[in-house]
This record gives sequence, structure tokens and C-alpha cells, in this order.
Amino acid sequence: MAGDQIRTPAEAAYLLDVMPVPLLEVGAENEIAFANAAAEEFFATSRRQLCQRTLQELTGQDHPLLELVAALRREHCRITEYDLTFHSHRFHYEGVTVFASDVPDREGAVVLTFHTSPMVRNLDQQTLLRSAARSISGLADVLVQEVRNPLSGIRGAAQLLSENVAATDVKLTKLICDDVDRIDALVERLSAFTETSSEYRLVNVHRILEHVRQLAVKDFAADIIISEHYDPSLPYVWGSRDQFERMFLNLLKNAAESVRRNKGAGKIILETRYEPGVGRILPGTSRWRHLPLVVSVCDTGAGVCETTRNHLFEPFSDKEAGDYGLHLAYASKVTDDHGGMIDVESRHNFTKIKIYLPAASESQK
Repeated sequence: MAGDQIRTPAEAAYLLDVMPVPLLEVGAENEIAFANAAAEEFFATSRRQLCQRTLQELTGQDHPLLELVAALRREHCRITEYDLTFHSHRFHYEGVTVFASDVPDREGAVVLTFHTSPMVRNLDQQTLLRSAARSISGLADVLVQEVRNPLSGIRGAAQLLSENVAATDVKLTKLICDDVDRIDALVERLSAFTETSSEYRLVNVHRILEHVRQLAVKDFAADIIISEHYDPSLPYVWGSRDQFERMFLNLLKNAAESVRRNKGAGKIILETRYEPGVGRILPGTSRWRHLPLVVSVCDTGAGVCETTRNHLFEPFSDKEAGDYGLHLAYASKVTDDHGGMIDVESRHNFTKIKIYLPAASESQK
């Protein structure tokens, strides 16, 4: 049958050449052994010239891609790196996603593909999200320390006034108390971002998910189906149980709000899986961190509206969605504090929040 025919090397090379995705094969000494037509366009260099250069010459000596390739050779697995910049006098790209894989039977050989599509750059906003979360954290510190105490004084004074004013003016003192309570509630929600010391320990993610699921079904998600799809072999995480519980509880609240906006038509799915090959270069270093633990909170509710999609991590970006952005900003902060990443996949009637975390090392066990 035609479908059972094996491609000849020439045919396989032709297929690689017509791929719209830039592809490089890099040898054991980082020499570029092959470049397809899309790579020629991406690097604004002919394949003949590319194949006369090394990866260091193409990217620069200190480029994170070199550490990714070195990590791949150590780990012998597929690796994905996000938010890379490639720059020379001929080209400039930001927010590039690189998929890397070793080549069987070719010691030290690596295949790299380069992606600039918005769909595969879902995780490329990590630097921006870290900055936003830190800004909220600083604001929260100020609000908790400088605003909350005066609010208590204002409310107490209004209550005292209500006992000594005419009946017609009591409603004004009540208005003061109500507005103070509203501001205090906002400060309380932001207080999650305050920099507090947390005890890190070995954490079983499944126990945390089961705990927050029970809290949800007894409270805000009592009428919503919550399904669980867990990988029982998932290793432990080194982190703060309290922060993880608050983060996943907030994400469940987001999912429940999405289902309710869809008039209750939908469900929530909690998933865990082990996904080798995903990682990140730690900010400010050349060290690569493996992030194989993936915890997902999915819902098949109303989905995220188009106007909000590009502002998901901005607190209070969608008044109809309540604290949606605030909860995601907090999740971004917690995952970053634990050396992980967060990814959001959103389309009509479907939203998936994926948390990528490192497994606990042997020294932490």
C-alpha cells in the first residue's frame, strides 16, 4: 500500500525542506549539519553559510540555547525552552520558542525547531508576569501596612458618630462604614501577595488537590461536577503547602465562575501528569531547570472573552469575572517563587490553566 512506503533519504530531506518551521541539525561539536529553507529565511543566511558555522557563532557565546543543548545531551530527552531572543545585524526575534530533541544513533546530535507563532508562545510572557506579580506584591505591602490601620480608625469613628447624630444622618455614617468595609475587603484579597516567609517541605500535589476539591464542593462549587484525572506516579514537590492550597483554590474559583457565566453548563477537570522535556533557564543564570510535573485546572464553562484574553494576568481586568485576573496573578507569583511556569490555554467554552513545577531533588527528600 502507498501509505506503507518508507521515504527515501532524499524524500525525507525534501519534506524537511518544505516545512514552514525553521529547523537545524546540530552535531556533537555544535557544528550546524543541516538547515532547511525556513531556517535560511529565519536566520537571513543561506544554508551553505549556516552549515559552515557553529551554533555559538550563530547565537553568541552566552546564549541560553547553548545551555539548553548541553542539558539535552545530559538528559537525553526532548526539551522546550520559551521566551528566547535571537539577534544579529541581519535578524532580530523576541519571544521565540525552541523545541529540541536528540537524534537516535547520532551521538551528541541535536535537532532544533524555532517557533514564533502566538499559539506556541503562550508561556513567553513569564518575565512580564513575574514583574507584574512583584509590583502587586509591593502594592499589597503598602496597603496592608499603611491603609488597614487607618481604616479601622475611620470605621470606629463613624460608629461613634452614629450614636450622637440625628436619625436622618445615621445613613451617612452607615455609608462610611460600608465603604470602609469594601476597601478593607479589597486589601484582604491583595494581602495574599505580601512577602511572608513560608515553610518549604516535601509536598504531595494530589493531597493538596483533594483538599481544595473538598473545600470547593462544600462551598462555591457545590453544584458543579469536578472530575479528577491523576497520574499516581507523580513525584513530590519541594514547596509551600499553604501557597499551593491558596493558588489551586483560587484557580478552582476561577473555573467555577466560568461555569456559572455559562449558566451552569460545564464542568471542572483536575489533571496531573508527568511530562519530561519541559523546562526553563532560571532567570539571571545559565542553569536549566527540569519542570516535568504538570498540574492542570480545566473548565468547559463560558471561556474567556476575546477582550480579556490578552489581559488575563491583570488584576480586575474583567469586572464580570470578579477576581479572575487577581487569582491568575497570584498563581504566576507562586509558580515563579517555586521555580515553575504557568501556561493558559483558552478558547470558546474551554479554559485550561497549566502549572509546571520541578520535582523534589534527592537532597530535599
